[in-house]
Amino acid sequence: MHILVATTGVLPPGPVADLCGRFLADGGHVTVMTVIQVPRTFLEQMDVEERRSFLDDRPWESDTAQMMALGYLEERGRRAVEPIVAALRARGQDTDVRFIEGDDPAEAIIASAEELEVDLVVMGATRRLFTDQAWTSVSARVMEQARWPVVLVPGARSDGDD
Repeated sequence: MHILVATTGVLPPGPVADLCGRFLADGGHVTVMTVIQVPRTFLEQMDVEERRSFLDDRPWESDTAQMMALGYLEERGRRAVEPIVAALRARGQDTDVRFIEGDDPAEAIIASAEELEVDLVVMGATRRLFTDQAWTSVSARVMEQARWPVVLVPGARSDGDD
């Protein structure tokens, strides 16, 4: 069995690791992922190694800006997934990590699940169910479009996290 755990950093690590352990009692694999929106425009402006005229409208092609974007993706990604990865590895679970750059988390989760051919997706539910707002959440969108089971684990409630 292959489980995809999609998190923004609000999933409780212990319960998620315990849940995965129950599903994988006979062996299997877990991939923990997060989707990060990288502020490329901001990072490009921070690129102090390349000075350009304001009149120069050529596309930005700086290796430094790209490296900054990759560093941002990895730093934010690690911060979101590390507690769950540590809890899984402490229980001896084989675990991979994925950091996906994207603007639409639901789309990225679905694409990753399809690419990895997972059997189950575990993700957080931070909005109250059965409200109009809940049905536009990332979790609800993944449930609507998924071709595999989706398990929602309650996380810390907030207005912006899904």
